[in-house]
Amino acid sequence: MLIKSTTRHIRIYAAEIQNNELIPSEQVLTLDIDPDNEFNWEEMTLQKVYRKFDDLVESYSGEDLNDYNLRRIGSDLEHFIRGLLNKGEISYNLDSRVLNYSMGLPKVESPDSEGKYLLS
Repeated sequence: MLIKSTTRHIRIYAAEIQNNELIPSEQVLTLDIDPDNEFNWEEMTLQKVYRKFDDLVESYSGEDLNDYNLRRIGSDLEHFIRGLLNKGEISYNLDSRVLNYSMGLPKVESPDSEGKYLLS
């Protein structure tokens, strides 16, 4: 049985990819970050998410591999991504097919803000 966790921006599968198919595994976790390309990513920022994922997986070492624990990791990664967006390390991809601003409205410069960024 395939154990998985899917959130808006994170998909985690207890599986390996072989010939473009997910093969259930109790030893390997596969991470898909931002499958709808809602954000603009720099390689360095993606690596931060992968490191956070590794840290979270390590923190669950010895725990059962189940959908609940994967959901907890996925939820923690969602919060981590929100933090990256709030710090300006990633931004919304305005060319994405999905423009629902699921992590909050984008930062825009306002003439009244004197060069500062505000959340609209």
